[in-house]
Amino acid sequence: MTHHENVIEMIDITKEFGNFKANDGINLSIRKGEVHALLGENGAGKSTLMNILSGLLEPTSGEIKINGETVKITSPNVANQLGIGMVHQHFMLVGKFTVTENIMLGKEISHSGYINIKKAQKKVQELSDHYKLSVNPNALVRDISVGMEQRVEILKTLYRGADILIFDEPTAVLTPQEIDELIQIMRQLTLEGKSIILITHKLDEIKQVADRCTVIRRGKSIDTVDVDKVSTQNLADMMVGRQVQFKTVKEPSNPKEVVLDIEHLTVKDSRNVTVVDDLDLSIRGGEIIGLAGIDGNGQSELIQAITGLRSVTTGSIKIKDIDITNQSPRFITESGVGHIPEDRQKYGLILQLPLDKNMVLESYYKAPFSKHGILNDQAITEYAKRLIDEFDVRTTSEKSIAGSLSGGNQQKAIIAREVDKNPDLLIAAQPTRGLDVGAIEYIHKRLIEQRDQGKAVLLMSFELDEIFNLSDKIAVMYDGKIVKVLNASETDESEIGLLMVGSSKEDKETATEEEAV
Repeated sequence: MTHHENVIEMIDITKEFGNFKANDGINLSIRKGEVHALLGENGAGKSTLMNILSGLLEPTSGEIKINGETVKITSPNVANQLGIGMVHQHFMLVGKFTVTENIMLGKEISHSGYINIKKAQKKVQELSDHYKLSVNPNALVRDISVGMEQRVEILKTLYRGADILIFDEPTAVLTPQEIDELIQIMRQLTLEGKSIILITHKLDEIKQVADRCTVIRRGKSIDTVDVDKVSTQNLADMMVGRQVQFKTVKEPSNPKEVVLDIEHLTVKDSRNVTVVDDLDLSIRGGEIIGLAGIDGNGQSELIQAITGLRSVTTGSIKIKDIDITNQSPRFITESGVGHIPEDRQKYGLILQLPLDKNMVLESYYKAPFSKHGILNDQAITEYAKRLIDEFDVRTTSEKSIAGSLSGGNQQKAIIAREVDKNPDLLIAAQPTRGLDVGAIEYIHKRLIEQRDQGKAVLLMSFELDEIFNLSDKIAVMYDGKIVKVLNASETDESEIGLLMVGSSKEDKETATEEEAV
């Protein structure tokens, strides 16, 4: 077979769902040994295109060539045989099996009908060592970290002999350290001549790891560029189709009276372990306080306690002198608290219900949405239409089922509902998680708008640049306590980063001196 520069060519790929074109004549070519990023907003058609390449969907029209030869990828098994492997965003592993058993599933080495687990273990160990994946073949999947689960998914594709690996937003669930490790793994794989397609909307990652990038916007391929020849700004503008503002323009804050006052708050988790430990925090109207911390230090439980989703052991929470400690979520909502929840699908929306009903989840029992206990459908529809329009929620209709919207549009719908209630305190937990730069820019503007209208805003985020972009003050949470509250203008990411792991600048200086000795 003749050597071909492109290991994959996808030519004029179109995929229609009814009369909607998810992919509209997309072209994509992948070279051997490159990391090729696929960049686009939520719903731009990246996943559809990769589902076609990995055999989960068949294109309506178009052609796929592998090493110059036209192929029909009719199933994931065919994709595997062609050397294409997908590392999914939501891992498909079985918790009670070992790593090796998971890797073998569907690919058991059998000799005369017996499964040779020893042989498989040895091969898994060899692959793990070779690609520096540090995976223990004998560990039970339920006992391993998320980062390790992902490396198991990578191993699974390598075990099946993949030369082309598709990574679907692989860093969404990783810690910063795990992201660095993953980038090293990608480099190692491409050095071995493997090709990687990276689906993402994180621009800094593309700059860090990708050789080339193809931008997809609303189902069409816009351009393929060499990453080192374009700026992050160029990539963002191509992806959204207009100029994007990364830094949100904001006036200095003008804080007023205290809106949220938390004193000596203690909260336990479901295993009765103290996760919020004698915590004090107050937020005034007209300021955004960013709650920074590494996941698992009590931020989620703190927010659940404020919003009535988790009970408080001791201490008090007041909103403008109304005691809301251990009150019902409805009482808390009516006391002036808006909540953009961390888990939009669990606490934010009822996915099976149409969008318009989701817009009135917290107010359906009041006028004008109901009278004598009977819902007024017309009022609900009109209200939903206004919010969809005002907050640029992209949906075919206000009657669409909430679960059919893309993540970004589900999030905009929740934000529309919470902001429109005009709460005194708006809690935004991970408000832009998994969203693209266009949607992020929009949501940031709306949060600052709330602040400028004199509202108190509590922002919880694991993205430090988001915390710095929005916050007037940053409260760092570590091990259930707020270790320090700093003015955002007087601190930087390294100081906050140290506080997040439970140390401070002074510790760092002593540590360096000790190393020098």
